[in-house]
Amino acid sequence: MDTSDVVITGIGLVSSIGEGVEAHWQALSDPAFRPRVDARRFAPYPIHPLAPVDWDRQIPKRGDQRQMEPWQRTGVYAAGLALEDAGLKGDEALCSTMDMIVAAGGGERDDAVDRAVLAAAPRVADAGVLLNEKLTTELRPTLFLAQLSNLLAGNISIVHKVTGSSQTFMGEEAAGISALQTAVARISAGQASHMLVGGAFNCEHPEFLLLYEVGGRLLRGPWLPVWQRGVATGGGVVLGSAGVFLVLEATAHAKARGAKAYARLGRVAAGSAKRGPEYAGRLAGMIAQVDPKRDGARLVVSGASGATGPTTDERAALDAAGGMVARVATSRFGHVKEAQFPLAVAVAAIAASKRAAPAPLDAAEEGIFGGDAGLILATTVGYHRGEGMARVEAVPEGDGRA
Repeated sequence: MDTSDVVITGIGLVSSIGEGVEAHWQALSDPAFRPRVDARRFAPYPIHPLAPVDWDRQIPKRGDQRQMEPWQRTGVYAAGLALEDAGLKGDEALCSTMDMIVAAGGGERDDAVDRAVLAAAPRVADAGVLLNEKLTTELRPTLFLAQLSNLLAGNISIVHKVTGSSQTFMGEEAAGISALQTAVARISAGQASHMLVGGAFNCEHPEFLLLYEVGGRLLRGPWLPVWQRGVATGGGVVLGSAGVFLVLEATAHAKARGAKAYARLGRVAAGSAKRGPEYAGRLAGMIAQVDPKRDGARLVVSGASGATGPTTDERAALDAAGGMVARVATSRFGHVKEAQFPLAVAVAAIAASKRAAPAPLDAAEEGIFGGDAGLILATTVGYHRGEGMARVEAVPEGDGRA
């Protein structure tokens, strides 16, 4: 491998499936696997809820846990898993020089206070006075701090001692795409040697479902795999909860400390093209840009949101490219917003390290893959804006994980 290569040496993953690389691979490679779906709690909207987590394993101080919202705990936990997986957890020298890029949204509203305001508003003459009163007397002071997007990075620094430079990107799926693209560019340019990159999302909060449904984005009724949602009721999106972090390193840095890599992360392309009749063609052009010398079948780990229009366009672009066999991560995990692209890349890296494709979940639509899983295309097409693709390659024997 060239010394300018960027390799993935650690993967931290916690989701509706469970936690850790091997638990996820066992599930994803099992032909009998079926996603964990909760269709009752927020009916008629199904979700993929987070599997039970023992937070103490990665966030030992209860005080740290209490001051974090669920999405922050999920992200901090996943970051700890990634550092542990890469052999960096507890290494103060390397963590103190590790740079970090986090993709994050806003915080979670206090649902009880929202309900109290809505219940009291019809009974008062001046709703503005009521709102100010509730905001100053009902909200806990720490809630305002917990809303800050960069507190996920801050909590990772506090808990795991990752204290190099830190950036936080916002912008839904595009934030995760830009985070990985920026990290790869910085390492390739010699501006960083090792970085922690990822994000987290908690779908189990009424306001998030409300925000999606106001735009008519959510699937209503029974869960279906992503490729089948064009005939379903609603907008096609099924949200999921997950935390995903990757440790990226320059190959020379990884070799110097004896680290084994899951995969090489090649070119990362990002865009924010206008949606419309030409969109599928733009996605096809991005595929050719990231994977220009394809020979034979190609495995694709798709982060398609499930949103009807963009998902149809992505599938059309893959079909037009020819020989693309997809495994749709979103069918298995749900739509995890800022963590969507890191999730697709993580699944692709695990599959590349195994040189095997995940089992098809939707046999009629995903098909059997008989090619070389050592080179995989990871994609994410945002439900509203933003698209990204990355080339994920197995590393030579001796440099990779068994």
